[in-house]
Amino acid sequence: MGNEPGDLTRDFDETDLVVPLDRMWSATVGLRLSESTDGLPTAVLEVTEAVCQPLGLVHGGIYACVAEELASTATGRAVMPEGRWCVGQSNVTHFLHAARLGGTLHAVARSIHQGRSTWVWDVECSNESGRLCARSTVTMAVRDGPMPGSR
Repeated sequence: MGNEPGDLTRDFDETDLVVPLDRMWSATVGLRLSESTDGLPTAVLEVTEAVCQPLGLVHGGIYACVAEELASTATGRAVMPEGRWCVGQSNVTHFLHAARLGGTLHAVARSIHQGRSTWVWDVECSNESGRLCARSTVTMAVRDGPMPGSR
């Protein structure tokens, strides 16, 4: 994750974060966050052994993590400049088709609700062929004031 055009993390002030962006789980496995040309939060992940279960299939928890990372980052980017912060409140992920070692996951998040205290996202993860592998609904709690644990 860097400060490239379209990079979802470009507006974050890392001095507010306890864990630097380049040391979070997503950076350690190579998840790349960005925006599509129409402004939707997106992510790409090369399917390596680090994200697979023993049969060479993407571990189900990875789909949930990718969805929450997109929803968290996109919500945070929108609310943090207003002096607010967010945290995951719920994540329901349905596994539809296995992604395999050597492939690529492509995720896109669409906001379906942007309220005062909650934001809800629909996140789809597809493989390199465009086949839908998982679909998540992620609810983010949005709160006023400084983030707990912020520096």
